[in-house]
Amino acid sequence: MTLLQADALAFGYPGRKIGRDLSLDLAAGEAMALLGPNGGGKTTLLKTLLGLLPALAGTILVEGRPLADLTARERARAMAYVPQAGASAFAFTARAVVLMGRTSRTGLLQAPSRADHAAAERALARMGIAHLAERPVTRLSGGERQLVLVARALAQEPRIVVLDEPTASLDFGNQGRVMAEILRLRADGLGLLFTTHDPNQAARYADRALLLRGGSALAAGPVGQVLDAPALSRLYGAPVEEVRDPVSGARAFLPGG
Repeated sequence: MTLLQADALAFGYPGRKIGRDLSLDLAAGEAMALLGPNGGGKTTLLKTLLGLLPALAGTILVEGRPLADLTARERARAMAYVPQAGASAFAFTARAVVLMGRTSRTGLLQAPSRADHAAAERALARMGIAHLAERPVTRLSGGERQLVLVARALAQEPRIVVLDEPTASLDFGNQGRVMAEILRLRADGLGLLFTTHDPNQAARYADRALLLRGGSALAAGPVGQVLDAPALSRLYGAPVEEVRDPVSGARAFLPGG
């Protein structure tokens, strides 16, 4: 089942088109990695697919329905967004932030129900941060805040999760925790779309990859076909070396030089 589909999409800002003629589709139980250099349009594309920015041309369908026809609550029930963690101006507790993921189910003015609290507790436990529940997010590290944002998305109980560089501020252990969660969500039948600067992460955790440079797709398809040293060298404008384990055949990509 196709959860998210874009066709002939143009995206950007009024008076500034960043990308055009881009098409993609995301199926249930599939993870897609979006790779590209800084300034290539990855975050702008994500925000357009989420309805946070209007498409400049083309169509976006969410479970077969035009994105423009969905209310804000319907979009939030279908899609959760995990942005890159930044500093917070408000000292909400981690638990309160995760509970905010339930507003698409309860409404802004309705008190969270017992089921909402239970969903938040499950999400905190799933990300291994239940011990941070009462800690203000202003007193958390950037990596801990990122885990809180992932937990908030899980509490939302969406069918599509969109993550913008989900491991950018995480230490090595928590990177593994978040990416393992992506695999579990995929196994649960959700559609996952995430950006990354690490082709090794894409090769290990994604089914398909989209290589985006200057707002245009250089290549798209299964990671085993799309990710290779020549394609990544073109994508980043720098040499990339591919190495293989002689026993397992596992691949890894390294900056050339």
